[in-house]
Amino acid sequence: MNTASLVCLSPEVEEAIKSGKPIVALESTIISHGMPYPQNVETALNCQRICRENGAVPATCAVIGGKLCAGLTDEQIDYLGREGHRVTKASRRDLPMLAAKGMDGATTVAATMIVAALAGIRVFATGGIGGVHRGAETTMDISADLEELAETPVCVVCAGAKSILDLNLTMEYLETKGVPVIGFGTDELPAFYTRKSGIRVPWRVDAPKEIADAINASKALGYPGGMLVVNPIPEEYSMDADVINKAIDEAIEEANRKGIKGKETTPFLLAKIKDITGGSSLAANIQLVYNNVKLAARIAAGL
Repeated sequence: MNTASLVCLSPEVEEAIKSGKPIVALESTIISHGMPYPQNVETALNCQRICRENGAVPATCAVIGGKLCAGLTDEQIDYLGREGHRVTKASRRDLPMLAAKGMDGATTVAATMIVAALAGIRVFATGGIGGVHRGAETTMDISADLEELAETPVCVVCAGAKSILDLNLTMEYLETKGVPVIGFGTDELPAFYTRKSGIRVPWRVDAPKEIADAINASKALGYPGGMLVVNPIPEEYSMDADVINKAIDEAIEEANRKGIKGKETTPFLLAKIKDITGGSSLAANIQLVYNNVKLAARIAAGL
């Protein structure tokens, strides 16, 4: 068993890599665990369409039959959407066992970065990254996404860290790991559903080409890890901070009462917040993902 035998590229992605076309990796946990069916499948297919419309080839990543796939068929995306939580939510720790057992898995940010790097893809668009959870000083609940950003040379475009997290500690952790954090058109960290958090980011850029240049410079310097580009949700879809923060607090309180921990925490909280906000958080989630895919495609085109 070797790397080549475990990585599967779609014909479109394989041709794009050979010909040097821009490519953007897309995750699959958002399909299986992040949204309900059928919005999850519609969103995934729209992400691929938006990617192509902006000059890049989409490479939705997942583990299918033990293969680390970059580029899924519409049927595979629909399968992940219908299976939902029955599919393993796969992070770095899960990939070896899924590969060995020939199982399926929907890739998180960390796992998608690994698949992208193995395929030679340098830009990845997602909704929001995981981070340091509230109360992590006692639970040690810190997402593997942050470690992956420090180790794997992929640029992740997101709308900030999910606002269910401790955003200050998440930024501190990224600084400790030496991960470049770049605000696209912003001086502060977006808070996923809202454009502002009050937390400043080290660098601001206003053109995708500047980010592409930074990616190339990082590679030339031999940096082992990636970088994080934070892209605020479009103004017209940004939620009221008081409304969303109240919903988050209620959801976290219920999760604590029910003893929900680990990788089940985020899907539970996102679903609960959707219910509390009458579905408006899901609509915001979808729009910020589209916004990130568009930016990621423009960055990839500038490499």
